[in-house]
Amino acid sequence: MKIKNQLQGLPPYQPGKPIDEVKRQYGLTKVIKLASNENPYGCSPSVKEAIAKELDQLAIYPDGYARKLREKVAEHVGVNETQLIFGNGSDELVQIICRAFLSAETNTVMATPTFPQYRHNATIEGAEIREIPLVDGRHDLEGMLAAIDEQTRVVWICNPNNPTGTYVNESALLSFLQKVPRHVLVVLDEAYYEYVTADDYPETVPLLRQYDNIMILRTFSKAYGLAGLRIGYGIASETLVRQIEPAREPFNTSIVAQAAAIAALEDQSFIKECVEKNRRGMETFYRFCQENGLHYYPSEANFILIDFGIEGNKVFQYLLERGIIVRSGNALGFPTSVRITVGSEEQNAQICEALQQMIKEKQLV
Repeated sequence: MKIKNQLQGLPPYQPGKPIDEVKRQYGLTKVIKLASNENPYGCSPSVKEAIAKELDQLAIYPDGYARKLREKVAEHVGVNETQLIFGNGSDELVQIICRAFLSAETNTVMATPTFPQYRHNATIEGAEIREIPLVDGRHDLEGMLAAIDEQTRVVWICNPNNPTGTYVNESALLSFLQKVPRHVLVVLDEAYYEYVTADDYPETVPLLRQYDNIMILRTFSKAYGLAGLRIGYGIASETLVRQIEPAREPFNTSIVAQAAAIAALEDQSFIKECVEKNRRGMETFYRFCQENGLHYYPSEANFILIDFGIEGNKVFQYLLERGIIVRSGNALGFPTSVRITVGSEEQNAQICEALQQMIKEKQLV
């Protein structure tokens, strides 16, 4: 047997270390995970009630059209129901887009470093990948424009960008979209949309009336706290959604996930509370970095990338042995940094204390 060439040597996604594994390995009773940008406050209490009501329906296939959720999301974002496509997390939507648009005869343009699943899925489809380095942690839109040609099918903009937390502002995005050829799909991945507080962050949904070559991706995994249920959605023109729908697997979102997402959308006060706590937590990390002379990127997401000036794996290991799981920058394109999810007030204090001790021991500054 022979698998396709693109898969040979392609590493699978490496998830963070499981909490139970870390407890066993280091003899710990308590471990906090600040590696995967999950909501430390979980989800709205109403979500659990909605899930409980669906437990007697588990033997039945879900609504493949996700009608009730579709109606709720359409109302929430202000589009027609036919402008939505749902996925098993927005990760699956990235896969659907690559399946629908990319092949060995095409190319795709993206920043680097950015969310790795763009590259991963494009590689599987055999497309040429054109990666444009970030400039000061931000998308180089002019460089990305220069990389587009007749064979370009998809351009990816992660906004805010993972792993830097930086964003493309409204004026920069509008200028970019005006110059992108209409045969190119621009994917605006807004996984952290709910956390953004910048006044000049672009509101992209109204742009759909002007540009039929953009697709907006959002998810319930981050601010809504439903990462374990895997559900996200894409927003685009009705024509584009209809064209890529055949690449979506039937019944790709579960009964439980659909019900949970509806309940989550209905509790916007919970989201506002989480966003405010995230803002305060981010300020804690900013102060820590400033007091210790550490470089960081101001972030519009729920994580921060901090440069410690030593190998990120060493910082990762130091914290791991003390019951704190973060994401080493070695795997993210920033070898002397770590990416830390903003946690609860208690968790933020705990990690800052551990990092302060590490700096003292290793005399980093």
